[in-house]
Amino acid sequence: MKLYMIRHGESEGNKLGKIQGSMDFPLSDKGILQADAVAEFCQTLRADYLYSSDLTRAYDTATAISATTGLPVQKWERLREVELGPMQGKTREEIAELFPQTKGKALIGSDIEGTETNQQIAERCESLLHQLKTAHQKEDTVLLVSHGGFISSLLTYMIVGHNLASAQRPFVIGNTSVTLIEWDKETDRYLLHYTNRTAHLDSVRADLHVKHGLL
Repeated sequence: MKLYMIRHGESEGNKLGKIQGSMDFPLSDKGILQADAVAEFCQTLRADYLYSSDLTRAYDTATAISATTGLPVQKWERLREVELGPMQGKTREEIAELFPQTKGKALIGSDIEGTETNQQIAERCESLLHQLKTAHQKEDTVLLVSHGGFISSLLTYMIVGHNLASAQRPFVIGNTSVTLIEWDKETDRYLLHYTNRTAHLDSVRADLHVKHGLL
């Protein structure tokens, strides 16, 4: 089974530099262009299924992909961004002032009250992967539209399992980046083909440069 994990396009929260977590923000104008670009790329993948986080920025990205692939979007709450409780809707500077213990550290797994814990994230990853393995055949190609924090957590879980608390999350996951994982059923191994593929955004960058009078 091939799993293409796709982050949503730039949101209004991203544009404002806010930590979003499970707060709902729409796509920005740039994010809409990015969603259209990744949708064109997804048309080449010949995917069989399309799942999306139910948050607007992800679902609208998935809707653009649906338009080019013909695949219906199935909302799946397990693909939501990691819950960051009282840090949501604030900039990193505001968070560092309110929660100085987070300065220079990852916000995911911070153990601040109201946030999703490493154990809860691991359990969500385990449940999501179990359901995918149960529902799909080994030859299926599945698109998962989600969020940067959760995608990086899922990738880390594939490597270290429930030991998320002691692991670094070294993955960069840009807006509408594509990450390809293959699950080998016979060995129950995850094979990482590539992460953070954003070549489809070249046309978006060129278009934005033209609009800004830089070309």
